[in-house]
Amino acid sequence: MSETIISAPENSTDAENRTDVEIGTDAEIGAAAEVGGLTPYLDRLRVPATLRPGSGTEKIELRSTWVRLHSQMAPTHVFAYNGQFPGPTVEVRSGQRIHIAWTNRIKNAPYPVVAGEAPAVNGAPAPHALPGRGDGFVEIKEVADLPAWSVTHLHGAETGGGNDGWAENAVAYKDAQLSEYPNEQPATTLWYHDHGMNITRWNVFAGLVGMYLIRDEEEAALHLPSGKYEVPLILSDRNFETDGRGRPTGQLLHKVRRASATPDAESGKFVTLPFSGPYNLVNGVVWPYLDVEARWYRFRLLNASNARIYNLALVDEDNRPVRGAIRQIGSDGGLLPRPVPVEYDEATLRGLSIAPAERMDLLVDFRALRGKKVRLVNVGGQPAGTPDPARDVLFPQIMEFRVGALPVVDRFVLPSVISSSFRRLTHDTPHGHRLIVLSAPGTKGGAGHPEIWEMVEVTDGSAAPGQDGVIALLGEGEQTPKIYRRIARTFDDALGFKVAHGDYELWNLLNLGGPTHPMHIHLSQFQVLEREVYDVSGFSPAGATTTSPIRYTGANPVPDNEQGWKDVFQVRRGEMVKVMGQFTGAHGRFMYHCHLLEHEDMGMMRPFTVMPREVLVFDHHQPGHGGH
Repeated sequence: MSETIISAPENSTDAENRTDVEIGTDAEIGAAAEVGGLTPYLDRLRVPATLRPGSGTEKIELRSTWVRLHSQMAPTHVFAYNGQFPGPTVEVRSGQRIHIAWTNRIKNAPYPVVAGEAPAVNGAPAPHALPGRGDGFVEIKEVADLPAWSVTHLHGAETGGGNDGWAENAVAYKDAQLSEYPNEQPATTLWYHDHGMNITRWNVFAGLVGMYLIRDEEEAALHLPSGKYEVPLILSDRNFETDGRGRPTGQLLHKVRRASATPDAESGKFVTLPFSGPYNLVNGVVWPYLDVEARWYRFRLLNASNARIYNLALVDEDNRPVRGAIRQIGSDGGLLPRPVPVEYDEATLRGLSIAPAERMDLLVDFRALRGKKVRLVNVGGQPAGTPDPARDVLFPQIMEFRVGALPVVDRFVLPSVISSSFRRLTHDTPHGHRLIVLSAPGTKGGAGHPEIWEMVEVTDGSAAPGQDGVIALLGEGEQTPKIYRRIARTFDDALGFKVAHGDYELWNLLNLGGPTHPMHIHLSQFQVLEREVYDVSGFSPAGATTTSPIRYTGANPVPDNEQGWKDVFQVRRGEMVKVMGQFTGAHGRFMYHCHLLEHEDMGMMRPFTVMPREVLVFDHHQPGHGGH
């Protein structure tokens, strides 16, 4: 018999947990100016209910439902876990083994997303970033006919391959995906989302996301803000259809931009870029507000967007940065060793960078802000709080915090050490090596899109630069380039990476050109050891090879908030990001991929397996086995 506990957040009323939204006062409405047809900071933040599974099998149902994303819009049709967008926050204890039946209850529902492309033009703002379809929009008719076909992946979970949510093992109406989660992990912030092969970008866009928290004794001993003072913040961006007056209707619109005005020469198809929408949502509400007390709060921040990398800043009502209020105490895989101050740098215009699928555990001190309003905004590349059309940030608003005027008693004291159990990995740890190359858009054979290339070193002279899929790499302190040959580039290519259970491996992720790729590796948590900088001008996309060696030129520092456990890594153009982790806790077939969902669906995903070392003794020795 299940002992499931489902509760509303302590800082929410029953009305706040409905699928509609609660608006502000008449005075607040009258004083606010509309942006993109909607009034910012009009609706109260909706906080998902908490689900604490018991000893039985927990059923979480995928349902078709209608949700108010803003009180000035009509309800939006979504697919959602337990009929909630976002889904309920699942909360477990470390070591608590649970079973979930992800049950598809979506019957013959029309697909909730209209998808299409906007033409490429010079100038800003780009047409795909504007609300509504706009001129030149071409609908992808096949999306309207998609079935509710979904598989759920618990992102960051150490669980067996059969429970991980393999992309091709999606289920349809009446079927269930049965998954077991051991939760043998330290306290951390995970999340669950759809991972259906080829259509993840639309299924997630339709609403299939939710947060998952693991708690342990080390976290409890910190006496962090809890209850109504601990709030999940799930960021996402959307576009909507518009009516005849240019106001959003609530209909989800996945409008992306073509990379050029002409189709790719090889494939004859148009190349589309990842999605970025003008409207920012937090917990499924467009530009909400949250009433807070003048005390410390804990926010579990998740970027659940398809592709937008946020550059966040906390500002006052005059768009001036608020100093000294934010500390980061955790990242993807758990608590950081010590709190990291988060400040907006006015010289570099850099704030808190969070890519799709990254999580950040934040403490915010509102004590010095009593009686004020402060806002979280997406900076882009402009001064805080101002639009940046060049980076698709037409509307920088995210959410507003309204700090109470009354003094409160808050006995929380920020400790100087957060996790005393954390240990930093080093190159002295015995480990294997992998080289993964992220090819530049337009590279020969890639149909215009970037790809994941798995590489092996060649030492017998059987491959040379100038040949398709061969690169020369000159690392730090090396006088002679190493030669690497591509062994796989598409998801359906032969399995290349086979890992012995318990092994540590160093994965070297090299971006040869194009956008920043947030790379995610299933099953394990990793530490970022280095961010090396390379001159990648020697790579020829036309030849899919190097005409001169790719050369090491220096290194970027690893920021303090990347010094903990992570499973998503921002790999920027010309960077080789070196991440180390131990493949332990489970066996089976897993995936790694770019978490720009449009890139994932268009081929930037590869499988790998984890097997007992004793079994690998009898392996068929396909390329890439052994971590070399």
